[in-house]
Amino acid sequence: MTRQFLLPDLGEGLPEAEIVQWHVAEGDTVTLNQTLAEVETAKAVVEIPSPFAGVVRTLHAREGELVEVGAPLVSVDPQTGSETPSGDDTSPHASAGPERSRDTGRTEDPVPANLVGYGAAADGGTRPRRRRRSLPAVRPAVADTAVLEAAPHDAIRYRTDPDALAERPRSTPPVRRLAKELGVDIALVAPSGPAGAVTREDVEAAAARQETGTGSPTAQSAPAPAGRDRETRIPIRGVRRRTAEAMVASAFTAPHATTFLTIDVSETTALISRLRESGAFSGARIGVLAVVAKAVCLALRRHPSLNSRWDQDAGEIVEFGYVNLGIAAATPRGLLVPRIADAEALSLGELATSLAALTERARAGTSTPTELTGSTFSITNVGVFGVDAGTPLLNPGEAGILAVGAVRRIPWEYCGDIALRDVMTLSLSFDHRVVDGEQGALFLRDVADVLRDPARAMLLM
Repeated sequence: MTRQFLLPDLGEGLPEAEIVQWHVAEGDTVTLNQTLAEVETAKAVVEIPSPFAGVVRTLHAREGELVEVGAPLVSVDPQTGSETPSGDDTSPHASAGPERSRDTGRTEDPVPANLVGYGAAADGGTRPRRRRRSLPAVRPAVADTAVLEAAPHDAIRYRTDPDALAERPRSTPPVRRLAKELGVDIALVAPSGPAGAVTREDVEAAAARQETGTGSPTAQSAPAPAGRDRETRIPIRGVRRRTAEAMVASAFTAPHATTFLTIDVSETTALISRLRESGAFSGARIGVLAVVAKAVCLALRRHPSLNSRWDQDAGEIVEFGYVNLGIAAATPRGLLVPRIADAEALSLGELATSLAALTERARAGTSTPTELTGSTFSITNVGVFGVDAGTPLLNPGEAGILAVGAVRRIPWEYCGDIALRDVMTLSLSFDHRVVDGEQGALFLRDVADVLRDPARAMLLM
């Protein structure tokens, strides 16, 4: 009997997900826990494993479409002997307990629960195996052609060689995402990585060949178009749509106020240089952002109103006794704000290590839903783009966000004279319902005092 697999709840109550890429097609044979598709939520890209072994009967959505949690994702005809009866032709992806077969009256185990990221329990101790599949002669009907049509590259002709049987090349989700963004069919890219994996360099080289019309070892390029479209339409999906909704809600819900302060951070940059030279933190690369993060955690102890939120429904201001520090990160998928849990309890070296790991996962698209929710105060480092200052918008549900500008070597008054000093501008936006102007200014001053003279941190600890 045909079994339906419903899109599971991917965590944090997210109501829907976008189909990024199907790994199977209708008519394919799948094994237990084989990856069916990659889906993108507002938080992360997730691989969905199959809870059934059998033949794919129907794919209920195309690549690029949004699927609501609980809606059918794929229908599978289970293999003989591999199906676990539940007495329902359209059973969901998991059931609560044992069920009794209508035909035999015997109590049998339910379909194994499908835990995203772990898959269903293996049956009989066998491991899923990669299957060999043929490359399609034409693009499947479920393909998302919007990106390819809009991308400025030559069209790809798909192989029609009847002997072109190949295993789907190994690659990571970020590499597959890059291939889609560049309009490269990853199945036609010659791998050069370990164990035959397609790397970022392989995808970028294939894209370059398409642009120049030189072809590739496994693909041919059609003649370049006479001209490019005068405009390109990009669907508003995934992180971009969620970010837009959050920013509109933030701008029109919380009354923003922003204050600026330009300071001499020469002592901080000198401290960072000494720490790097000493090798005391060989496992962590201490930077200005790590010192700013430590200063923020110390200042929030003295100014808890900045580490709070406005609870409209309860008519209360909620102050947090911990700091979940959000770090705004620009990624290929859009702006994400992963957070460091209990940042106030971490040392400077631990903060630096956590910052590096957090931003790396965010840019690779491997952040967990838990990492992308629950921040209580955020930092955005606009200085990495060479920007001095800005008016950052609050992350919804938070009372404060600090923008860190670029460090400039400029003439500055120092000890009654003019000298070249390292100078930086801090920009603090806050929710004026929760934080008064005085509180915001005092918080910003305390952060600045630590950066002017890191030894002052001893007074705040």
